[in-house]
Amino acid sequence: MQTLLRYYGFSVIFTAICLALAGYYGFVSQGTLVGMAQVLWIVVILSVLEVSLSFDNAVVNASVLKEMDEVWQKRFLTWGIAFAVFGMRIVFPLAIVAIAAGIGPMEALDLSLNKPAEYERLVSSAHIGIAGFGGAFLAMVGMKFFFDADKDVHWIGAIERALSKVSNLPAIEIAILLLGMWGISALLPVEDAHTFLVSGMLGLVTFIAVEAVSHWLEMREEAARLAGAVVRSGFGGFLYLNILDASFSFDGVIGAFALSNNMIVIALGLSIGAMFVRSMTVHLVKQGTLAEYRYLEHGAFWAIVVLGAIMLVSAVVHIPETITGLIGAILIGLSFWWSVRHQKAEG
Repeated sequence: MQTLLRYYGFSVIFTAICLALAGYYGFVSQGTLVGMAQVLWIVVILSVLEVSLSFDNAVVNASVLKEMDEVWQKRFLTWGIAFAVFGMRIVFPLAIVAIAAGIGPMEALDLSLNKPAEYERLVSSAHIGIAGFGGAFLAMVGMKFFFDADKDVHWIGAIERALSKVSNLPAIEIAILLLGMWGISALLPVEDAHTFLVSGMLGLVTFIAVEAVSHWLEMREEAARLAGAVVRSGFGGFLYLNILDASFSFDGVIGAFALSNNMIVIALGLSIGAMFVRSMTVHLVKQGTLAEYRYLEHGAFWAIVVLGAIMLVSAVVHIPETITGLIGAILIGLSFWWSVRHQKAEG
């Protein structure tokens, strides 16, 4: 119990504060206890939705975070919280509305508070661009893990060994992504296809740029070590994790409108979920869970590949967020079970 409180205590306190704010807002805006209860219920459901969609995010965060030094781990878990909670759950939807409607940020805020239906319509209208960018970035994150010639641990052996073998072909994963994007764009109207392809290419370029920055920083650190200095920036990993977090949050923000079009309610619910994902990340890193459960990381990256594919396909066909979350949960659950079986087989 003390261990759980150590990792999740702040999230529990944060949840209590958010629920208190939701209750107060519900009572003030609705004027009845029933209205307050409805707002509270939506906030709870949104937080559960965010956690279910983002557990694979926590596992991948932990896999990157364990390689960073403690200073940058703390920076991600503190500054990153502000970015994930405030930036992606509040500023991001407002930015979409401001760009789509050609208005200023304050007008977008006024629209979200006083005309929630129009606010929801404008955010939803940007779905094709979001699907292209987020889907491309997440697909590259997932494929990079499996297209690795040095990878010697395989969960779904037949597939993962084959992907590892062909990884020596230059840019094979980029070719697969571009072909998939082209196929999906062929099913869209011309204007939407252009938006989708441009957004997808920007997602791809963002991934390559982050990888380039990380590689450059690693080279600097290696040079510093050879010179006898002890230097470890971790900035590349910090940048990578925050963009990854942003990509993961796209589907949660868009999917939240299925339950509410009120910006305050959405922000409170998704923020609770985001905070618990952070706590899960810390728990996984500090307890060494990824090392203990051999295939858990594989399950998370398969979930990311599937999520990226679903985001790309959602430009053509709407796929409920519950299905996305369920697929991710099943893949991670199976990888966990396989890991336990491996532990028992190893004695």
